[in-house]
Formats: sequence, C-alpha cells, structure tokens
Amino acid sequence: MASAPTLTAAPGRAAEHRHRADLAVLAVEVVLFGVAVGVGLVLNRRDVGLYADAAPLYAKWQPHLGWGTPAALLIAVAVLGWGVRWARTARWGALLAAGWASSVAWTLSLALVDGWSAGLTRRLTAQAEYLTEVPGVTDIPAMLAGFTSRVLDFRPESWSTHTAGHPPGALLLFVGLDRVGLGGGAAAGLACVLVGATVTVSVPVTLRALGAPEAARAVVPFLVLLPGAVWMGVSADALFAGVVAAGLALLAVRGPTAAALGGVLLGFALYLSYGFVLVGLLALAVLVLRPAARLRALLAGGVGVLAVAVAFTLAGFHWWEGYRLLVERYYQGWAAERPYAYWVWANLAALLLCAGPVVGPALRRAVATATGRARAGWRRAALAAAVRDAGPAVVLPLAAAVAVVGADLSGLSKAEVERIWLPFAVWLLAAAALLPAGARRWWLAGQAVTALAVNHLLWTVS
Repeated sequence: MASAPTLTAAPGRAAEHRHRADLAVLAVEVVLFGVAVGVGLVLNRRDVGLYADAAPLYAKWQPHLGWGTPAALLIAVAVLGWGVRWARTARWGALLAAGWASSVAWTLSLALVDGWSAGLTRRLTAQAEYLTEVPGVTDIPAMLAGFTSRVLDFRPESWSTHTAGHPPGALLLFVGLDRVGLGGGAAAGLACVLVGATVTVSVPVTLRALGAPEAARAVVPFLVLLPGAVWMGVSADALFAGVVAAGLALLAVRGPTAAALGGVLLGFALYLSYGFVLVGLLALAVLVLRPAARLRALLAGGVGVLAVAVAFTLAGFHWWEGYRLLVERYYQGWAAERPYAYWVWANLAALLLCAGPVVGPALRRAVATATGRARAGWRRAALAAAVRDAGPAVVLPLAAAVAVVGADLSGLSKAEVERIWLPFAVWLLAAAALLPAGARRWWLAGQAVTALAVNHLLWTVS
C-alpha cells in the first residue's frame, strides 16, 4: 500500500515543533532543579535530615578556582570548536582513542580544580571509602567467606560505609591494585579515571555494533564533556561505569567468545553493586537489538554471568544474604532520616546535573520515536521487530531510564545519585544522537557549562 502524501512544508513545521518541544522540556528541567534546590534549602534550615548541604547534590556551596580551571576551559573549547565536526569524519580507531584521551583530560582537569590532594589523591582515602579496609585484607578467601558477617554497623569489625554498601567485588579490585604495587589514593584515583573514561569507547562501540554508526559518532563529544565527570574524578562508581559499559559492548559485538567475556564482566558487575541487577534491562535491550545470533549470545553471556556467580558463591559470599544485610545497614545510617518524599523526585534533579541538560530533550525524542514504532509493532504483532527498528539510540537510553526509575522508587537511592547512577547516565546520553546535527553544538555547550558551574560553585569532595 502506498504511503499517504505529505505536504512539502510539513518537514519544516515538524522540525520547528520538535525544537520547541525540546526547549519546553529544558524549561521543565530548570524548574525541577530550581524547586529541588529551594526545597532543599528550606529543609536544611529546618534540620530535617537531608545530610546534603547543597541538596539535591551531596556537596556544599563553596565557589572556588583551581589550576585545573584553565585546562578544563581549553578542553571544552577544543571539543566544541573542532571535536564535534571532526567526530563525523575521523577514522573510527582514531576517534575512539581521541575520545578516551579527551575524556581522561576533561575528568582530571575538573578534579584538579579542587587541587591534586583534595581533588584526586585523598578522594578515596576517607573513612567511608574502600581503601581504609585494604591494609586489613591479608587473606582474600577468608575475607570473602566472612564478608557478610561484617556488613551491619555499630560493631568493632564493621566494614566502612561504602564497603558494607556493596558486594566484595569493589574491595577486591582495590586489594588487587595494592597487591601489584599500585596502592594508595593516587593510584586508585587514577585507575578510576582511566577505567571510567572507557565509557567513551564502549558506548559508541555498542551503538556501532548494533547498526547505528552515525549515532556512535554523534555521541562521542557528549561522552567526552559528560558533566558526570565531576564525580568520575574521583569515585569508585566511575570504575563501575567502565566495567558495565565494557560488558555491554562485548555482548553487542559478534562472536560467542566476546559475548561470554561480556557476561563475565556483567556478572562481576553484580558483585560491584547490588543495584546492577537493573543492568539486566540494558543487557536484554542489547540482545534484542543484535542483528544476528541473539540466542547464541544470550547463552554465551549467561554462561559468563553464571561462572562469576558460582565462583563467588563457592568462595563463601552469598549475594542474597549480602543484599538482605545491606538493606538493614542502609537504614542504620542517614537513610533512616533522609525523607523519601523529597529524594524520590529530587534525585532526578541531581541526575540532570550528572547527565546534563541535554538528557531531557534527548529522552523526549527517544520516547516519541519509540511510541510511534511500538504502535506499528502492535498492529503488525511484531513488537520485537519494531524495537529493533527503533534503533539503539532510542532503546538503550529508554532501558537506562527505566532502570533509573526502578532504582529511584526502591528507596535505596536517597541522595548521592549523581555518582551512584553514573553507569546508567552514560547510556542515557546515547539519545543525544537523535538531536538535529545543527543543534548539537549548542546542547554540548550546555553540558560543558553545567560541569564547569558545578565544579566551581560547589565543593563535591565528600
């Protein structure tokens, strides 16, 4: 059946309508953030127990400059003035290498606004962090077997806050760094930055492998100037984001060996954070979007995940028991006082500063595209085909958005989500490829300004 004719002027009118809709969503973002800040100020003055001086961010108001400031400005100007155009035509390998190097430079420059010590070397040495536990781990098998016995608080042998709040995978990584001679805050901080920056490689590789090469190129500058780089440098969540993204990328590329390795990384991610059960939504989306061999990739990836789970279980760590105790530990601390009624929506305002203002308009376009494809899919009784037709720049961000909503409603993410949700935020940005090419530089400028404003107006060091 022939398609219905369209008026010549319609595309122009439609583009103008979409542009206005993007600006309307941006206005909603501004209002949401403004209300979250205003309500946060009121609640803090009333001593409600937000435990976040600059709510909705876990930070305090402290305008400052640092010797990372000029470097960050130069990188932003270079990406905006030259990088956006170059990303469209560069050789693929060169683009990925330059993207990773630029991401490392951007993250380090933002960290160094706070200084070498406060911004980098001491970030992971605070009492709540993993590194405080590394010297005490002299027997790894014994640590794994007895890990859950030290999760609950108010005991002499209780783990530090972050160690208790996660499975033992993260502690294992930092113990491993120490064992190979890379102990201490500087080495750990640099490791987080270097691994975290690999999302600038993994996300585009995934998009390209799933049949969206243009979207893969378009998203690179947005990943480089990610506002979340403020927390990528330095937090263990940056390292987590790199592991998750690499696992999904390996699941997307061809070959059962790559899928099995992707499964191993995604399985290990489950032992980095209990919340990464929600990464299963992204993994499922990747499998559905694969152009071929979906069942074989599912089986190979599943074997990889299972191998990791079996290894940890045989070592004595039982994931479900750890999760049960984590929930109890969570409400032994600030979470018992932090009001759900505020954080359940203020968390989304914090996410706006992590993913950047582009996230709302980009997701709006993803939802609009997905809605149209889904309707057609239901009519043809071929919804899976309609999902694949929508493309990875639509499906992956929406899967990440659903995961974020699940984490938010759970009540186990009250505050500090600007770093906790980094592994999902980088996938939300894949939808930036849906924005018109002519407007992307302006949106990217907004991303850079957001990162620079947060880093220079707030003291985000915990």
